[in-house]
Amino acid sequence: MGFASGVMVAASVWSLLIPAIEMAAGVAATEAGEAIATGGNVWPALIGLLGGFAFLLLIDYTTPHIHASGEAEGPKSRLSRTTKLALAVTIHNFPEGMAVGVAIAGAIASGAMNTGFSMAGALALSLGIAIQNIPEGAIISMPLRAAGNSRWRSFGIGSLSGVVEPLGGALVLLLASAVTPLMPYLLAFAAGAMLYVVVEELIPETAGGEHSNLGTIGFALGFALMMVLDVVMG
Repeated sequence: MGFASGVMVAASVWSLLIPAIEMAAGVAATEAGEAIATGGNVWPALIGLLGGFAFLLLIDYTTPHIHASGEAEGPKSRLSRTTKLALAVTIHNFPEGMAVGVAIAGAIASGAMNTGFSMAGALALSLGIAIQNIPEGAIISMPLRAAGNSRWRSFGIGSLSGVVEPLGGALVLLLASAVTPLMPYLLAFAAGAMLYVVVEELIPETAGGEHSNLGTIGFALGFALMMVLDVVMG
């Protein structure tokens, strides 16, 4: 969980927020017909970032689910405990898929916006998210196995929670041509959604129990790996 947290935080910064600021500067330069001073345009990134946090917060308040820690949130329902846990992971996987879709769309549009955002950077982001999906799937599969389900059934249900990721990515790509001017906002929005998942779900898990130091070490390793991937591949 700590490793997944580090990967997602680094991906949010290098693969989403920084490109959002650079891309916003490119848009402003195109519209103004002149170069933008160093430092970019931070306002679209700020608005998108806070919007991503607000969106996930709203989803958490309106959908019944259970956190990995076992704490229930959202309106009351008759859904089983395992279903609520699976729903929580599934909900949070959707913006991760959107993040990959936005990154790919941003790489496609980067030439017109005078940024260095590349398809390699989008690939680094997708690899980072793929890595952190492993513990997320385990969060669902392990309680199912403990409840008496077969290994393959537990594995299958845990894997299905990630099906929404390609759907989120495909949705963004389908709409990319219509929302190209909004790309800096969308990149930052995806970053805010991913950071919300880290703060709300992953880090509380790493901080609890007697192995919290291992979680901290895992965070450092995950952050370092994603940083290297993004810089080398981007």
